[in-house]
Amino acid sequence: MDTIAFFSSKRYDQESFQRANQAHGLQFEFFENRLRPQNAQIASQYEIVCAFVNDELDRETLTTLAAGKTRLIALRCAGFNNVDLKAAARLGIRVVRVPAYSPYSVAEHVLALLFTLNRKTHRAYNRVREGNFSIEGLQGFDIHGKSVGIIGTGKIGAIVASIFKGLGCTVFAHDVYPNPECESIGIQYVDLDTLFQSSDIISLHCPLTKETHHIIGREALLSMKRGVTIINTSRGALIDTYAAIQGLKSGKIGQLGLDVYEEEDELFFEDLSSHIIQDDVFMRLLTFPNVLVTGHQAFFTHEALSDIARTTLKNIVDYRQGHELINEVKA
Repeated sequence: MDTIAFFSSKRYDQESFQRANQAHGLQFEFFENRLRPQNAQIASQYEIVCAFVNDELDRETLTTLAAGKTRLIALRCAGFNNVDLKAAARLGIRVVRVPAYSPYSVAEHVLALLFTLNRKTHRAYNRVREGNFSIEGLQGFDIHGKSVGIIGTGKIGAIVASIFKGLGCTVFAHDVYPNPECESIGIQYVDLDTLFQSSDIISLHCPLTKETHHIIGREALLSMKRGVTIINTSRGALIDTYAAIQGLKSGKIGQLGLDVYEEEDELFFEDLSSHIIQDDVFMRLLTFPNVLVTGHQAFFTHEALSDIARTTLKNIVDYRQGHELINEVKA
């Protein structure tokens, strides 16, 4: 049985896939390095390559893979914007993904970012540890009664919308395909301009496409309420970082919570605590007291990792057995 190559694999990936593999008995080889053109020759020795969000599956990488043995890319994530699907199709490489995994993991992280930013619990924690019990500068606002805009109402966005509805918020949504479940609980679908103008809090849950790239940019920010809170747990390039920095400096953005960043490839999932980070834009973001960044961990729960491993291995088994690939992604 051919071995499956895992790239960008960490200890927690290995543990979750080994547990899920008890039902299949597949053979794995784990590589901690990201897959990119420079090491694609190694990956090309494997028929099946399992990749993650920041692996570079561009035309150059795929061409090298196709020249070797690789015929299946098994993405262990929902997003596929890092894959040149047209090149994959042309080269005869099939691509599968994990379209859904514990959507509650990401939805709940939205609340973690929002509550931390709003009530400044991270700052309070550090103060109290130093014996400083002053509450000056820690004032937040009631989320109850606020207007919340949700961009993208797939499984995750719909859960986020329902949570905010339960908190007593007025919830607006924007999606090319309105979700009947959202409409049934009183969530109002509006155009983007209306959502921007009406929302105190905006949460992003749409995929990264040509149309959604920098959906939050200079023009969008101009139409938003002063002091708006923006949370992004979807894809980094949905937000124009330069525009966001200007929005923070001007006070247009009151709070910014990010679990993703448009240039995260060389940063996230790595321990760089002993390095000088070269990304000046990212470091500028970290200087703002009203910005909270987590390193693409919204998905990171026991339930989500188990779901990802089970679905990924089912995709691989279906491919090997010649079954329909229900989670295949095509150009």
